[in-house]
Amino acid sequence: MGAVTDDEVIRKRLLIDGDGAGDDRRINVLLKSFTKWCNSTGSPEEGFTQYQRMLGTLAQCEFSMGKTLLVYDMNLREMENYEKIYTDIEQNITSAHDKISECKKEIQRAKRIRKNRQEYDALAKVIQQHPDRHETLKQLEALDKELQQLSHIKENVEDKLELRKKQFHVLLSTIQELQQTLESKPDSPLNS
Repeated sequence: MGAVTDDEVIRKRLLIDGDGAGDDRRINVLLKSFTKWCNSTGSPEEGFTQYQRMLGTLAQCEFSMGKTLLVYDMNLREMENYEKIYTDIEQNITSAHDKISECKKEIQRAKRIRKNRQEYDALAKVIQQHPDRHETLKQLEALDKELQQLSHIKENVEDKLELRKKQFHVLLSTIQELQQTLESKPDSPLNS
């Protein structure tokens, strides 16, 4: 085999060791201690002490395993929690999009209403400048009466004018006749 770099060794140990708490080493030490204890020919007190150390190491490994299981369970719960939060956020986003669409429609309606009110106000100002219908009808009646009076006066004036024309015509005719009569009588005292 070739030369193994430090990075590869560290990477392998981390993969075997898990989170780097030394569980791998503890298990190896426990296994060696167990083998040594089984093959030991020492005093029972040394064996008991060695036994107590193995139980302590085993308790540490069990504690580490329990801790890892708790972290694993917590990670699963957190993943479920994150999924729920993600779903809630997606629903909130969808709800916000719906609200935004509704608000845009409301804004369009408000703009249309505002435009209509502005047009209404402009028309109302124009209408205010003109008299109302009742007043206009009164003015029309007054003008109609005045027109009738003026028509009557015109007829009277035309009748008088016609009468004056006739009278003037009669006067002219009379003057002409008088003049003709005067011209036809040369001895009259008026001619001299």
